[in-house]
Amino acid sequence: MNKPNIIVIMTDDQGYGDLSCMGASDFCTPHLDEMARDGARFSCMYSNSPVCSPSRAALLTGRYPGNAGVRAILAGHRRAAGLTPAVPTIATAVRELGYRTGLCGKWHLGLRDECRPNANGFEEFSGFLAGCIDYYSHIFYWGMADGHTDPTHDLWENEREVYANGEYMTERITRTSVEFIRRHRDEPFLLYVAYNAPHYPMHAPEKYLDRFKHLPWDRRVMAAMISAVDDGVGEIRAELERQGLTENTLIYYQSDNGPSRETRNWLDGTEDPYYGGTAGIFTGHKYSLFEGGIRVPAIVAWPGHIPGGQVIDSPHAAMDVFPTVLEACGGDLGAYAIDGLSMLPMLTGGESAGHDAIFWEMEGQTAMRQGDYKLVLNGQLVESEAPRAEVFLSDLSKDPGERENLADALPEVAARMRAAALEWRAELERNWEEHFAANYKSLT
Repeated sequence: MNKPNIIVIMTDDQGYGDLSCMGASDFCTPHLDEMARDGARFSCMYSNSPVCSPSRAALLTGRYPGNAGVRAILAGHRRAAGLTPAVPTIATAVRELGYRTGLCGKWHLGLRDECRPNANGFEEFSGFLAGCIDYYSHIFYWGMADGHTDPTHDLWENEREVYANGEYMTERITRTSVEFIRRHRDEPFLLYVAYNAPHYPMHAPEKYLDRFKHLPWDRRVMAAMISAVDDGVGEIRAELERQGLTENTLIYYQSDNGPSRETRNWLDGTEDPYYGGTAGIFTGHKYSLFEGGIRVPAIVAWPGHIPGGQVIDSPHAAMDVFPTVLEACGGDLGAYAIDGLSMLPMLTGGESAGHDAIFWEMEGQTAMRQGDYKLVLNGQLVESEAPRAEVFLSDLSKDPGERENLADALPEVAARMRAAALEWRAELERNWEEHFAANYKSLT
């Protein structure tokens, strides 16, 4: 068998309920719906963090974010030092197998030279480095990690700054992705397509807005932005078909975390939270370790290898993408220190050992899922608010929305899981301190 091509697509702040194949009745995402029919849709895929940078680090390295050296940016600049070559990415791993590697879109894993895409396995980079940009001017308005607050133009082709004022960023990411496929159609490639949609600012061309005139404005612009992504996925898959690469290409799609309620989403100057995105039945959103912040839409397709029409209900996390891709490419899983598990045997019709437990951390919050039980310590629903409860235990098989706290009713379960979660957190803190001391000497 030829080495399969790999395309990993990530969206930004897209809620679990914001695809029609995930249950949205007011959205229309035909290309992603078709991809789900052709492959497998995950009903229980988790990001490894409820915010952007750590979740992306986990996807690319197969590690918990802290073990990859990237923790929540809200905790201060020291924790936002960035990804370095000390932790191999999936791009680094497959390059050693003869793959060409490219990134089109959002990086958000560091600005220092050693933290940029070209230093971390990507031979070709077309996109931006910060957490978000204006979709048309490609200017970052929200302050850089070094404290610099002036607007900064942020659009790059490798290490060269480029200008494309007026080109809608979602369409640019699609265009450069298609061009990458055409350039490398005769050799195995890995392409990371990192859409910044539907992250703020809420920008969409009229042609997408016109598709959803029946919706309230906030929901309408969210639908339009995701519709542009859906068109992009359709164009990418159509290019694979034109090049005869469909059956030799594994495509994986997911969001980086749950929907945002940041006031920067909106343009009216009010302090009301933005409700354009939805986590469906789940409690929480971006920043929160309740399900709405970390359970995300996810789809994978590989015609001829992954049977179509599957719905995967078992819990998995973004850190599982690295080992899944590496196994599909014929790499040696034992050569890398990873926290994730390959999903390939399960997806192709066999069996796969799942995680005994999955853990999360976000500043003062810590969470753990084991079986059907989910524990959240000091879980917050909004960054500025007090924790919902010091200990919140739920049975997701009966209460997926985490409405009822079972901590008092099941004290032994709560105590056991609390001890395990805190032990994991303590080990992660130790690993992080060692990693920081070894790799970020200039920031100490």
